[in-house]
Amino acid sequence: MSVSINPTSLHPQPLSHQGRGEENPNPIRVGVLGFGGLGQAAARVLAPKREMILVAAADQKGYAYAAAGLDPDASIATYQAQGSLGYLESAGTLSSQSIQDLIEQANPVDGYFLALPNLPNTFMASVAQQFIQSGWRGVLVDAMKRTSAVQQMLALSEELQAAGITYMTGCGATPGLLTAAAALAAQSYSEIHSVKITFGVGIANWEAYRATIREDIAHLPGYDVERARGMSDREVEALLDETNGILTLENMEHADDVMLELAGIVERDRVTVGGVVDTRNPKKPLSTNVQVTGRTFEGKISTHTFTLGDETSMAANVCGPAFGYLKAGVALHRRGIYGLFTAAEVMPQFVK
Repeated sequence: MSVSINPTSLHPQPLSHQGRGEENPNPIRVGVLGFGGLGQAAARVLAPKREMILVAAADQKGYAYAAAGLDPDASIATYQAQGSLGYLESAGTLSSQSIQDLIEQANPVDGYFLALPNLPNTFMASVAQQFIQSGWRGVLVDAMKRTSAVQQMLALSEELQAAGITYMTGCGATPGLLTAAAALAAQSYSEIHSVKITFGVGIANWEAYRATIREDIAHLPGYDVERARGMSDREVEALLDETNGILTLENMEHADDVMLELAGIVERDRVTVGGVVDTRNPKKPLSTNVQVTGRTFEGKISTHTFTLGDETSMAANVCGPAFGYLKAGVALHRRGIYGLFTAAEVMPQFVK
């Protein structure tokens, strides 16, 4: 992590805290890059919020911008029917370089959630570089999984700082929500022995989350990022037929390890992540949890377990934290604090 602090703004105006039912005259203007299953869920999560408004979104073939806010239902319907937000009436623009064009339009956007597939493994870092080179200043949040991908963002830390960008990385469910829970649970102990994250994901149809499922396949024995990226939909379906729709993942390359190590909590080799994904059933195959085992100052060995409710979906557990971290990032950015932060370093702020 590296930060730049503007000493003239150490006493900022706090983010507004409207009471229930009151309108927020200055909501945080949010953009979502990527409009697959996760991006569409993000639009739905933002719809009832008062403190944030979705003003921009982009997919591979186009983008949409509306200063007064994008209609999530119309945006999703247009994308599903025509394959791109570029066809959205009055707000859409077709483009083969949608992210770059959206950034260069200089439309007011306070922060972007990068709901993008990190395939290839260098993709998210390349998107961050586009923002750096454009001169845009604001907050970026990702929900990346792989340790190596987050390490690429760490390498960009000084450039992000110099560009006036506050970047929050690894801010989904895991890494993200569960990493932050582990960081908090660790406070009971004098020494951390292990952090074990186990997740269960249930989705009715893998095609709604194609990129996410391909990223999971990349963690299977005999597969890697490039092989998973190159698989056709038919090949993915054939693999899922072989496993009855179940993906069992063990000892994954998950950035929870490097994030907890950077936060000074535990060495990365004591962090393990694995889980089960059911691509044909919305019910979770097992409960998602994190177990933190350590020794207290009295010499007692104990384990804290934090378990997510089975009723919460993958999308809820990714998008909610992502926007909570985006709000926290905006608060930092308004104080003149720029650079790279992880979900284990900053507490998310609840978005009303």
